Amino acid sequence: MTQQHDDDLLPENTSGYKLSQPKLGLAEYQKMDENDESLQRYKASLGLGGGKDLSDPSDPRVCIIKALTMESPGRDPVVIDLVAPGSLETLKKKTFKIKEGATFTMTAQFKVQHEILSGLHYVQAVKRKGIRVSKSDEMIGSYAPNTEQNPVYTKKFQEEVAPSGMLARGEYSVSSSFVDDDKKTHLQFDWTFEIAKDW
Repeated sequence: MTQQHDDDLLPENTSGYKLSQPKLGLAEYQKMDENDESLQRYKASLGLGGGKDLSDPSDPRVCIIKALTMESPGRDPVVIDLVAPGSLETLKKKTFKIKEGATFTMTAQFKVQHEILSGLHYVQAVKRKGIRVSKSDEMIGSYAPNTEQNPVYTKKFQEEVAPSGMLARGEYSVSSSFVDDDKKTHLQFDWTFEIAKDW
């Protein structure tokens, strides 16, 4: 079921290729236009290379966000499990500390099933004392359902630099969502972080 959300959690309008036909299952795409070389290249770029489809018939979700990992040089990676029972509620209660001026990258691990996922974005709105201070929109891409040959997808986001200075220190609230080109939200969650003088 598509969740309602405000503009903070919608991706920016992007121009680009959109599927003009109805979404099909993995088997239909693999058989489609087998002799069309350009279509074969397009299907390969989506990961449609064959292998057993790992879609769970009892789970209707198209995209399952499994984990987010934050990495910063000289620090152990922080892995946020997003599929464990109660993980989103736990995430709301935990404040992540980030050293001012530190560079870090986020990596998402996710599974796609049943149909091609078109134009997945990671959208993040950051607020401080109720006022939005930033919004970022990271294009993750389009993906075919996972197979045994490729059981999970991993996407590393662009490197970020934490703000620095006395005025930047303090607690920030974040709303994050994974949304596709059809504006369907696959996961939405809230969390907090603190910019501090040190880790």
